[in-house]
Amino acid sequence: IGNLQLHKVDELDSLVKGLLFIDSVRFNGQAECYYFENASHPEQCQKIPFNLDDPYPLLVVNIGSGVSILAVHSKDSYKRVCGTSLGGGTFLGLCSLLTGCDSFEEALEMASSGDSTKADKLVRDIYGGDYERFGLPGWAVASSFGNMIYKDKRESASKEDLARATLVTITNNIGSIARMCAVNEVKL
Repeated sequence: IGNLQLHKVDELDSLVKGLLFIDSVRFNGQAECYYFENASHPEQCQKIPFNLDDPYPLLVVNIGSGVSILAVHSKDSYKRVCGTSLGGGTFLGLCSLLTGCDSFEEALEMASSGDSTKADKLVRDIYGGDYERFGLPGWAVASSFGNMIYKDKRESASKEDLARATLVTITNNIGSIARMCAVNEVKL
């Protein structure tokens, strides 16, 4: 392309360096690295800047077709500690099979208006409420797609519900793996 030369670089090197670079740059005075506080309560949800001045150690969870989880110990030292084949490609593949969607954007749009509890079996479906002895809230997923063993539940679940349940299944799995990696990597 004209005088432009492209150079192949390692994907994960680029990811770590890119994350640290983005944190050093402000766009319209706003930090690009942030987290959501009170995310489960939309009326109280706030976008909070995440300060990466001294972030180490940190865990980077890179979700693409699959997932790579990196433990970053300094700007020049990181290792891939784990990964899973259950990532964005799995979400789109399963959504395409279950709903007939044709794109990632369409799958996310469908998921945004679905109700995963129509497909998923919850703790309260098994125990009638919270399982207090083990600190499990009634709303927690006990079995992804567990309600789909019942014909009436299969017939009442919409394509949007199936898309949402697929998204919840994949993201719960990634979150669980990331948490286990964080506990394993960060020795106090």
